[in-house]
Amino acid sequence: MRARSIRGAGATATAAAIAVAASACSAPGDGGSDAKDSAVVGIAYEPETLSPLLGYGKDGNSKIFDGLLTHDADMKLKPALAAELPEVADDGTTYTYKLRKGVKFSDGKPFSAKDVVFTYETILDKKTNNASKTELDAVKSVEAKGDDTVVFHLKYPYAPFAERTVLPIAPEHVAGKQDVNTGTFTTKPVGTGPYKLVKWSKGEKLTFKANPDYWGGAPKVKNFTMAIIKDDDIRATRLDAGELDGAILPPNLAKKYKKDSGKNTYAAKTFDYRVVTLPTGNKVTGDTDIRRALDTGVDRKAMVDSILYGEGKEAYGPVPTDSPWFTKGTEREFDAAKAKKILDDAGWKPGKDGIREKDGVQAKFPLWYLSGDKLRQDHALAYASDAKKLGIKVEVQSGTWEVIEPRMPKDAVLAGGGSPADPDFDQYTLLKSSLAGDGFNNMAHYDNPKVDKALEDARKSGDHAKRQAAYDTIQRELVKNPGYTFLTHIDHLYVVDKKFGDLSTQVEPHDHGLASGPWWNVEDWQPKK
Repeated sequence: MRARSIRGAGATATAAAIAVAASACSAPGDGGSDAKDSAVVGIAYEPETLSPLLGYGKDGNSKIFDGLLTHDADMKLKPALAAELPEVADDGTTYTYKLRKGVKFSDGKPFSAKDVVFTYETILDKKTNNASKTELDAVKSVEAKGDDTVVFHLKYPYAPFAERTVLPIAPEHVAGKQDVNTGTFTTKPVGTGPYKLVKWSKGEKLTFKANPDYWGGAPKVKNFTMAIIKDDDIRATRLDAGELDGAILPPNLAKKYKKDSGKNTYAAKTFDYRVVTLPTGNKVTGDTDIRRALDTGVDRKAMVDSILYGEGKEAYGPVPTDSPWFTKGTEREFDAAKAKKILDDAGWKPGKDGIREKDGVQAKFPLWYLSGDKLRQDHALAYASDAKKLGIKVEVQSGTWEVIEPRMPKDAVLAGGGSPADPDFDQYTLLKSSLAGDGFNNMAHYDNPKVDKALEDARKSGDHAKRQAAYDTIQRELVKNPGYTFLTHIDHLYVVDKKFGDLSTQVEPHDHGLASGPWWNVEDWQPKK
């Protein structure tokens, strides 16, 4: 979907949300700086909230907060607020975390186990507007043992649970004294992270300053600004003008910087996919043969070559083809002739205008994409072009999420998602039938009993082989009945001034730019003197 991810996104839940138009002009304090201890980067989206209780930073890398654990450059878990990795007992249903001592929130108050309990219990509270709470379904209870130990008791042995504990911890003494959904904590957060929020100018920028008392050591980049610039071209223009030290850019704009002696270009491998939802509530997109034909008759490689300039790969499901979780043999070869035969055999016959018909219904449907998102637009237009050759008319339209969301039960959407941490993180909320209509979860209203069972089997098993078999089942079922047409997996491209040296990127989720990219560890940057 956007930067609102399909998995657990909801109206207030994710770290990258509704795109807000930004001015092409530099705001005061928003320009790139010659100061060696300052950095200004351009991002495409801004969060709806800065509260982890509502979903902010749930995949880690929040500059304001820390989780119990975090990821290193290779996406391996390592301690953060926890002093060490958890002790797992009782057949995988008990996780015990010893907490790091001496940690303080940015307001000077001490961090303790009660803040961890508060955070998880608040997220799981039915009154909390966090659409990602299903990600913590395995949690039965959270217990504080003194100030420095937290014990999670699970309902079942949820194999990737430790990955869920990168979730940022909120201070009970601040967030617990106000309305969780509407309080000032959502825009003026207090955390334990390497940076403090100075100001959030909605639609323009997020301004941070280093937390000198950060438990991990005071960051060398003292001032950090995220300029919110929706338009890709304007972001590139401001980078050229020296107003930005770095920016996320689409492939067509990023490619020119590869020969720039003053800038480095970084391609972050991702699980981020672009996909067309095919809602069952529509007589055309709900037809299995239409879905199968589109799945076969869409030229994914052409999209990778012409839209992504080779910076990505074909997508056949939420799992990238180079992931160990990918099921070999579920690739769909582009074959327009085969797609037409599927439609012919199913009774979808071409009408006088070339559009196929069946039982008085024309094979046409609307496809929405987020206004201003050039990559989504290009994907949508390429999809419509391929569909037209099959006799299916796809009417491409753009709008804001406020316009699109009410239409999702019947209209197709050029969406996005993807999480590298564990296949459960994406597939459960993408495909589980009981989550259909739950915000941005299961946007296609996909309903497949075999998939539902496999999702539960994979989620509740601690055995890797059994989980692999379950996800194999899911991927094979998506070949038989594809509730979505997966198109591409996209590599995220970033350009950063060389004054910050040689930086690194991680394997990234769909939500990117804000807490990902080369600035995933900006607190560790070593600016050149």
